[in-house]
Amino acid sequence: MDTADGEARQRDLHHQQDDIRAFYSQFAGDVVVGFEASSYSRWFEQLLDELGHQLLIGDAAEIRRLARRKQKNDHRDADHILDLLIKGEFPRVHRPSPQSQEVMRQLRYRHRLVKIRTMIKNNLHALALGAGVSLRTQIRTVKGRERLEALALPAVLGGQRDEWLRLLDTISDQITAVEKWLTASARQDERVMKLETHPGIGLITSLALVHILEPVSRFSTARKVVAYAGLDPVEHSSAERKRFGSISKEGCRFLRFLMVETAQKAVNGDQELKAFYYRLVQRKEKSKAKVAVARKLLIRGYIMLRDQIDYAEFLRRGVEARSARCVA
Repeated sequence: MDTADGEARQRDLHHQQDDIRAFYSQFAGDVVVGFEASSYSRWFEQLLDELGHQLLIGDAAEIRRLARRKQKNDHRDADHILDLLIKGEFPRVHRPSPQSQEVMRQLRYRHRLVKIRTMIKNNLHALALGAGVSLRTQIRTVKGRERLEALALPAVLGGQRDEWLRLLDTISDQITAVEKWLTASARQDERVMKLETHPGIGLITSLALVHILEPVSRFSTARKVVAYAGLDPVEHSSAERKRFGSISKEGCRFLRFLMVETAQKAVNGDQELKAFYYRLVQRKEKSKAKVAVARKLLIRGYIMLRDQIDYAEFLRRGVEARSARCVA
C-alpha cells in the first residue's frame, strides 16, 4: 500500500519461482514490511536488511486473536496484517541485534553438540556394561578410555565401539572450537565478565543472559523477566482461595534449561542461595527447590545487567536496597 494515495494492491509471490529480490528492490523511501514470526525466515530478514527496508515481526498468536473472523487464508491474513500496520496496532515482537543472533546460534549449536556427545557416551557406557564393566564417569578420563578399548567384545560390538570413539573425538573437537569462539566473543563484552563474577554463572549462561535479555531495558520488572523464561508459577485462584501450581514453561526454553543447570552450581558457591535451597528441600521436592533457586538466580542476573554491577556490588547493596530498587 502506498500511504501517499492510499492505493493498495495485492500480488502472490512464489519464493522458489519469482524473483523476490527484484520485487522488493523496486520500492524506495521509507518502506515498512510486516509479517508473522517464523522459524525459517532468516533469509527473508537478511534480504530486507540488505535493501534497507524496515522489518516488523509480529506475534502470530496475537495477530490471530485480533482477527475479526475465523476464516483463514493467505489473502485474508495479508489484508489483516496490512490493516494492523495502517492503524498502528501491529503486535511487534522483539528482534535481536545481528550480533546477538550470531552468538545465540553458536550457543544453540554447542548445546546440540553436547547432547550428541552425551548420547555417544551413553552408548559406550552401555557397551561396557554389557561386557561386565561399569565405567560411569571414568569414560571421560584417559584410564577409562583405555579400559574401554581393552574390552574383549564381539566383532560387531567392537566395531561399534571404535566408531563411537571416533565420533566422540570429532564432536569434542567441534565443541572445543565453538567454545573458543564464544570465549573470544565474551572477552569483548563487559556485561558478560560482570555476570561471571557470580558463583555458578559461567561463560555459557552469562552469554545467554546478555544476548537473550538484550536490551534489558525492555523488561520493566523482574517478574516480567521470570515470565519470559517460563519460570513463573501458574495461578489457579477462585474467590478468596489462591493456589500456585507448576511453572508455566512458556517463553525461552533454552534460557530456562540453562538457569536450572546453573542453579545447581550456584548453590555451592553462594551462602544465601544455599540456605534458601535447603530450606525448601525440607518442605518440597528437590526438583522444585532447584527451579525456585533458578528463578531467584535469574532475577539476580537481571538486576546485575540492569544496574551494570558485579557480584561484589550486588552483595554490598544488600537485600533491602535491591528490593527497594525493584519496587521503584
